[in-house]
Amino acid sequence: MPGIIQLLPDHVANQIAAGEVVQRPASVVKELLENAVDARATDIKLIVKDAGKTLIQVIDNGIGMNVTDARLCFERHATSKIRHAEDLFSLYTKGFRGEALASIAAIAHVELKTRQESDELATHIIIEGSRFVSQDVAVAPRGTAFSVKNLFFNIPARRNFLKSDIVEMRHIVDEFQRVAMAHPGIQFSLYHNASEMFQLPASNLRQRIVNIFSGKTNEKLVPVFEETEIVTLEGFITKPEFAKKNRGEQFFFVNDRFIKSGYLHHAVMSAYDGLLKEGCQPGYFLYLKVPPQTIDINIHPTKTEIKFDDEHALYAILRAAVKHSLGQFNVAPALDFDRDANLDTPYHYKDREAHVPLITVDHDFNPFSNEISARGASGAGLGRPSASSWESLYVGLQPAEHDFSPAVEMTFEKDEISPALFDDATEKIPGRTYQIHRKYIVSPIKSGMVVIDQQRAHQRILYENFLAGMTVKQALSQQLLFPLQLFFTPAEADILRELKPSLNNAGFQLEFLAEDKITISGVPVNVTESEVPIVLEELINDVQNEVPGANFSQSDIIAKSLSRSIAIKTGTALHEREQENIVNSLFACKESDVSPFGKPTFITISVEDLDKKFSV
Repeated sequence: MPGIIQLLPDHVANQIAAGEVVQRPASVVKELLENAVDARATDIKLIVKDAGKTLIQVIDNGIGMNVTDARLCFERHATSKIRHAEDLFSLYTKGFRGEALASIAAIAHVELKTRQESDELATHIIIEGSRFVSQDVAVAPRGTAFSVKNLFFNIPARRNFLKSDIVEMRHIVDEFQRVAMAHPGIQFSLYHNASEMFQLPASNLRQRIVNIFSGKTNEKLVPVFEETEIVTLEGFITKPEFAKKNRGEQFFFVNDRFIKSGYLHHAVMSAYDGLLKEGCQPGYFLYLKVPPQTIDINIHPTKTEIKFDDEHALYAILRAAVKHSLGQFNVAPALDFDRDANLDTPYHYKDREAHVPLITVDHDFNPFSNEISARGASGAGLGRPSASSWESLYVGLQPAEHDFSPAVEMTFEKDEISPALFDDATEKIPGRTYQIHRKYIVSPIKSGMVVIDQQRAHQRILYENFLAGMTVKQALSQQLLFPLQLFFTPAEADILRELKPSLNNAGFQLEFLAEDKITISGVPVNVTESEVPIVLEELINDVQNEVPGANFSQSDIIAKSLSRSIAIKTGTALHEREQENIVNSLFACKESDVSPFGKPTFITISVEDLDKKFSV
């Protein structure tokens, strides 16, 4: 019987490996940028078209490769980073597996130009789907230029599963920012569809963070530094007042490698204990230097998770360092929040001796004599008229005596209240509404009662109002007396520029003063001035994570995001009139039974169900 086990061809094995290595265009960006950093480049350019689906090009001025290395780098398990298994425990480079270029070449059209300083001509290689098309010489500057075109051209299923350009570009920007922040001494550039998104010159760490996130990032940062035998910690944290609802600007770097760690994140959050609003999370940019032999980075394909030898010690050091910085730079408030600094006792008073106060009595004091003399003096000087003379001022001002007829009863036309749109089974009867646990609203109906989730019901009401306003382009807007000036990152500002027509239809009035500065002069009637930054922040986050398919328009996404941000939250106490307004408005909606996110808004409990409960 012939054997059933056989070796896979190299191109098939590379395509299978690509499913693990190359998940999306951002994965290609990460691998190529890290290779450029390992090549000791000082200037790296990233050029992207159509969010990486059409073109990803990385150009660096590193050491380059010779002819043999240029051809060999596309083979499986070909790497310059390690030689022996022991090298895995002392890694100073980014990559080490030797699978990235082979996997990328298996699912895309790859073009490579590379030249070393000692060579006169560069090597030019073209590969299409693991197949070598050509190899010749070319004229090129020192360094390496990788061009990855038509990603997943031979795997249509993978290409169809890619998200929208906005989502994929967000992932690319995230990878670009992580590599750029890990190496502030290298100049980075990012171009998308022939437009410049980032131009980051070589600088120090603080300037690199400010250049990436722009705006008022500099005033938000609080430096952190701690040096121990276990770890050297440096970086920046943000002040508590600039904390955001979503997890955005949070970065951990271990030996110049970006990582994700919920354990270390909890250490930072515990240091902010008592300083943050509910649901807010601070930003941080923390760099840890540890001995390479104390960590293991070969536990996850994306190399974003690291196993530490002593996590508990790192947790304690990180928490103490962050807490120390918050106190050292007077970010943490005093214990007494209502303390008046003017009432504090000066320090030099501690050296003074207490003196017994002396009690002196004026034996010649006579209050009556002073009163008489003062009265006489005032009377002589002013010649005050008598009280009777003042009555002449009111002569002729007595009210005339008229007989007034009794007041005529005035009747006013009452506003006719349209009945709620209940069907026969849920027709509302006159009665009182009740709120339970500040979460549910109970309203009696003929067949029993209706229990309404107040948050989901309000989301449905706001969603249909926003959607109707954006559809007919007649949404109401309230003008702000003092326009708001908000700062966003360049990527967030681009999203708002794209959403500006829809936001104007929803009631927002936006003006872009600079690349990262926005002025808001008008907001929808349901949005308060204090809620505007949070609403826009959550809107940007929703747009970045949402996938606008065929059934979801831009207006639909905005209406959902605004309704979720503005809706009354669980735990809010409502007056009876507010409860009735929610009940009537909910059943006046087109789809009152579900929220915008597909969850039920109310349940009906009939009298029969109650009778069954009591019949037991």
